[in-house]
Amino acid sequence: MKRRTKLLSVLVFVFALILALSACGQDVAKKNESGNKSNSSKNDKPVIGLSVSDLTLERWQHDRDIFTKKAEELGAKVIVQSANGDSAKQLSQIQNMLSQGIDALVIIAVNSDALSPVVDQAKKEGIPVLAYDRLINNADVDAYVSFDNVRVGELQAEYLVKQVPKGNYFLMGGSPTDNNAKMFREGQMKVLQPLIDKGDIKVVGDQWVKDWSASEAMSIMENALTAQNNKIDAVVASNDSTAGGAIQALEQQGLAGKVAISGQDADLAACQRIAEGSQSMTVYKPIKLIATKSAEVAVQLAKGEKINSDGTVNNGKIDVPYIKLDPIMVDKNNLMDTVIKDEFHSYDDVYKNVPEDKRPEKN
Repeated sequence: MKRRTKLLSVLVFVFALILALSACGQDVAKKNESGNKSNSSKNDKPVIGLSVSDLTLERWQHDRDIFTKKAEELGAKVIVQSANGDSAKQLSQIQNMLSQGIDALVIIAVNSDALSPVVDQAKKEGIPVLAYDRLINNADVDAYVSFDNVRVGELQAEYLVKQVPKGNYFLMGGSPTDNNAKMFREGQMKVLQPLIDKGDIKVVGDQWVKDWSASEAMSIMENALTAQNNKIDAVVASNDSTAGGAIQALEQQGLAGKVAISGQDADLAACQRIAEGSQSMTVYKPIKLIATKSAEVAVQLAKGEKINSDGTVNNGKIDVPYIKLDPIMVDKNNLMDTVIKDEFHSYDDVYKNVPEDKRPEKN
């Protein structure tokens, strides 16, 4: 009888132990399904949110496609949304992305000064933030990937000064809400200010173009030409869309190709204007380079890996790790060796408005 009782006690103990182990296994499984979901994502297939300022602009379409392709090659999934130039819409879209369980957030800012609330929210949720091409001010950003934007401005001014060492200059800045526009101006003035002080260059106008709008740039240029009786020798346009608007105004006065004008981004329309002779130059920022590097950095951040930077840049709150890339000056003499060689644009597209007997030979 004692033996049977002892055996029964052992069986009860073994049965209870089995139940406990089973419950423990269920708890672990539940944790893996919920509490550890983010860690699993980071190790296996990180999810990256890419907030683009405005996909109606050609430039950012290239960035999106190359970034997404590279990130997917690295094993990540990318969620893309475009704010279409609306800073309030970008804030709302980013908040929505944060609710989708992303592992890293990449932002091409509409307004560099308006994003600190969502960056703060991301940081509270443990989501690292990468500022793509445009620095985000007064926010705890984890990294910044961009071309040397001060150097962009220097290249623009250096080129124009070589073409027009003396004369009347009109300064056409970019969007006042874009921190990059201010950095371009910093670079421009490094070159121009000594010549302004010397009296060789006279600044006859200085305006910023809201949202980089070509139509607004055209209106500004029309008014400037009227005010100066068409006596403008050079236009320091900070990107290709503003250059395009200004050139439309110059064309109306028969001045396209006679007034030196800068640009930036190597948009197809700008490269065509350079080939035709109405735009003097652009600054080519190899999109494949910045998009690929940004995708690599974003995946590293999503996985919690260390990133290598070239230094830091202060955004008003912290010194942000800065991955700095080099821009390239492009004019009619090196179109073939830059944007066409890199297959950023095709030979046929760039020279489609140029008579065949005046085109350079294909390499």
